Amino acid sequence: MVLTNMSSMTATDQTGLIYRHRQVGYLTIFSLAGAVVLLAILAVFAVPGREIWIVLAMEAFLLACLAAFSTLTAQVDRRWVSVHFALPWLRRRIPLAEVTDCRPVRNHWLCGWGIRLIPRGWMFNVSGLSAVELDLAGGRHFRIGTDQPEELAAAIRSALGAAK
Repeated sequence: MVLTNMSSMTATDQTGLIYRHRQVGYLTIFSLAGAVVLLAILAVFAVPGREIWIVLAMEAFLLACLAAFSTLTAQVDRRWVSVHFALPWLRRRIPLAEVTDCRPVRNHWLCGWGIRLIPRGWMFNVSGLSAVELDLAGGRHFRIGTDQPEELAAAIRSALGAAK
């Protein structure tokens, strides 16, 4: 198992983990943090009386988004392809037995970031346009946004080969 400062793993460890990588969404973090700061300035200098609660509610929403969507972790083991955002209950676990194929793809910029329904299925993405598209049983598709598409696809193929 090889660990790097990017929180990536390749090879297989004792638990069956083949690959793990956490991508940080720096643009998401800076954008949301900037909006929080601007709203704080607005709250202090421009909002009179009772309307302050609207600004504070917006601040709370942006902080929740910041906490939830700052990172995306992709993980492959002998049984699952898993992906989750910074808050682990925002996740998707796909049994390896449902995966028929995978390939690196490039998302259109309109697909955006976050949890999205795109033309070919669902997508989890925190930053960038690179992704790995999984072909699932029943003709469904799922995309995992990643800054390591080749490595993730290779790990999934390796796990698929080991499962046969």
